[in-house]
Amino acid sequence: MLAVGTYRGAYVLLRLSKESYLENLLEIRDVRKTFESTIAVNGISLDIPKKSIFGLLGPNGAGKTTLIRMITNIVAADSGTILMDGVDDPKGRMLLIGYMPEERGLYKKMKVGEQLLYLAQLKNLSKSKAKEKIEYWMEHFDIADWYGKRVEELSKGMQQKIQFISTIIHEPSLIILDEPFSGLDPVNSNLIRDEIYRLRELGSTVIFSTHRMEQVEQICDQIALIHKGNKILEGDVGSIKQKFKENKFSLEFGEGISDLSVSPYREIKRSERGVTVQLEDGQDSNELLRFFVDKGLHVTAFNELLPSINEIFIQQVGGQTDE
Repeated sequence: MLAVGTYRGAYVLLRLSKESYLENLLEIRDVRKTFESTIAVNGISLDIPKKSIFGLLGPNGAGKTTLIRMITNIVAADSGTILMDGVDDPKGRMLLIGYMPEERGLYKKMKVGEQLLYLAQLKNLSKSKAKEKIEYWMEHFDIADWYGKRVEELSKGMQQKIQFISTIIHEPSLIILDEPFSGLDPVNSNLIRDEIYRLRELGSTVIFSTHRMEQVEQICDQIALIHKGNKILEGDVGSIKQKFKENKFSLEFGEGISDLSVSPYREIKRSERGVTVQLEDGQDSNELLRFFVDKGLHVTAFNELLPSINEIFIQQVGGQTDE
């Protein structure tokens, strides 16, 4: 890209790399999709940064899958634009995306190696390059012995690994994972999660679609909450938790709590050696700590309690879905 600048009063041309002027890999602007009388996606706009793990959250029926299908050009948007690296090219971006849908799409009767080879070549890999990458990933996941087995002979966890390999084998710029941990045991969940981190470090951007909130806090840098086709909130996980905090603090003590009946703080919970309080407007956390220290108590832990993403999710959507 060429940009115009000045140096000592003279105009000069500056050559900028894509990385220097495009912070977002994906930009979604006012995208809409309606099926008959149902509004599936209602004017959603999102910015998904490069080399990030972006959580697309919402209850079943919220519109997440429809939005993903428009990103991947499986269905066309009724209106709005989707830019990848600043370019609006629905067909072109398909080769730059790896998509693992919630409804797994492996051919049960095909052998594992044949299937991976076929899917890799669909992504424009040569036969020799595809075989090289298949060999690497099967060794990496310690499943090389399953190369000649039919998919139907594999456990659900094994099939998930094969599906994951088929998604990322062409080293896509954008990886979209719809409920990637569904049906996986803890060991395989950790394996896939570690690969997600590693792929981000290698330069990929990941969209992680789920309704399981506990996974979001572990994995995602930024999130967007979708409900009934609308974007309810968007931002980085830490900032969103700060936005919805309720001024709750927990304290633990090295000894039992004496009589605190005259405490000026609203007590939410008490244990033998701890208390949780909620500050009112005008009350200060430093004064809270000082109050208990002045009471002669040995404070061993003092923490602000931020709401979980699950609590924020329930607060915003009320536990309702479109189903």
